[in-house]
Amino acid sequence: MSERTRWQKIARRIRVPLGFVFAAVFLWLARPTWQTMAESLVLVVPGVWLRAYASGYVKKNAELTRTGPYAHTRNPLYLGSMMIAFGFAIAAWSWIILVALAILFAAIYLPTIRSEEAYLREHFAGFDAYAGQVPRLLPRLTAAKTAEAAGSFSRELYMKHREYNAGIGAIALYAALAARLLFLKR
Repeated sequence: MSERTRWQKIARRIRVPLGFVFAAVFLWLARPTWQTMAESLVLVVPGVWLRAYASGYVKKNAELTRTGPYAHTRNPLYLGSMMIAFGFAIAAWSWIILVALAILFAAIYLPTIRSEEAYLREHFAGFDAYAGQVPRLLPRLTAAKTAEAAGSFSRELYMKHREYNAGIGAIALYAALAARLLFLKR
């Protein structure tokens, strides 16, 4: 197993637990204001929406999803996560948090995405053609015209993937920042 492959495996395993650790550090370092919290909504709300929207299309490990947001970016769930995270960096008003997030996303999510792409390439014959039409992360403005034109949002998939947790988490983090503003003034 190569070093890159080994790190990809580690990155996939630690990304969620590391998120919880980062949340604790985030709350400790955060210096929010009501204005920065309001400004952060510009990224957080669309990020939560994108994750919810994407989860209603994806059938993980069962098919190569090419419709809905997957016709614009191959990784709408990660893009949504990045929007949420960088939105909260705005809310926190901390350069340390912003730099740490950029490093963590590069170290954790890029290897994870590459690992998932290797899996998709191995299991779905049309992945290379799809990858040639749809960018990895930053979305194209118009939907790619793919062979798979059918597909619509499924509330059942959304519920199965429990993506409502992203919205609940965002609300909880805003509540924690508001509590910090109200009760822990520095």
